[in-house]
Amino acid sequence: MMSRSELRDELARLILGGELTLTSSEVADKGGLSLEDGQRLWRALGFPDTGEAIAYGDPDVSAVATVAAAIESGVLDEETVFRITRALGTTMSRLADWQVSTLVDQVEHDVEGGKAKSRLGAAVSLATDAAPGFEQLMIYAWRRHLAAAAARIEALGAADEELLSTVVTVGFADLSRFTSLSNELDDSTLGALVENFETRCTDIVTAHGGRVVKTLGDAVLFVIADAPEGTRTALDLVSQISSRDDMPDIRVGLATGSAISRLGDVFGPPVNLAARLSHVARSNRVLIDGATAATLGDEFDTRTLPPRPLRGFGNVSPITVTERRGFRSR
Repeated sequence: MMSRSELRDELARLILGGELTLTSSEVADKGGLSLEDGQRLWRALGFPDTGEAIAYGDPDVSAVATVAAAIESGVLDEETVFRITRALGTTMSRLADWQVSTLVDQVEHDVEGGKAKSRLGAAVSLATDAAPGFEQLMIYAWRRHLAAAAARIEALGAADEELLSTVVTVGFADLSRFTSLSNELDDSTLGALVENFETRCTDIVTAHGGRVVKTLGDAVLFVIADAPEGTRTALDLVSQISSRDDMPDIRVGLATGSAISRLGDVFGPPVNLAARLSHVARSNRVLIDGATAATLGDEFDTRTLPPRPLRGFGNVSPITVTERRGFRSR
């Protein structure tokens, strides 16, 4: 039976794909980058400088060589390579934290059920049996999302200014009374609530053809190309989440306009306006802006509310929207 120290080393070896035998200068040299560019690569990926400590192995050499080859080929300029690397590091860091926090429950279940004798033993088993398959699934998911992103860009048009920004409907959905709830619930229950909220919002948004840009714990930011469909999405979010006993109330703001998509995020007036509208909406209500309302047909009932100050936008008259009773879309 392995000792705790041996299990810890085995887990690191399984995850990293080999033994650690190299310093930062050695791995940079073997991979074909200067030490300065090697350190720039680690920082872009989100890793701290390790000085001359033994902290790298053959997989790290391969990663450095990949970056060096990309720069050497001239297909991508150096700045683009490091921008992509930075995006990869940021995304993978969040994914890794998410995966580990999710797997904690599985590890505890395995130990309590007698499937593993220790948490480290359970983690080693997961790294041995489950990780390779999920690594392939991760690459598959990335390719599918890459194809979808390329298709969205291609559909915008050929002009540079069209690729930088496009007119979209932005939705901002957040939980009512989240601050007070976070003070009332224990950490485990609060974490389960947030995960449940994010999961259900993502399922609903994607079912309507939209895309979740990011989650913020008690809020979800999403975009959709079609304003009427974005309105249906918002109303569906309210309907499905508010009907559940295990979820608090929700409120949604929608705004339509030109937004810029950069670094996996979206920026622009409709993003800020959607957030402001959600913050002044009543529980289980959807508030929209005039641009969104102007696209809606007979399927919806709208009512303009008295103007109120919204930070950054002056006095704005929010518009409530509901689905018209008895209406059946073709």
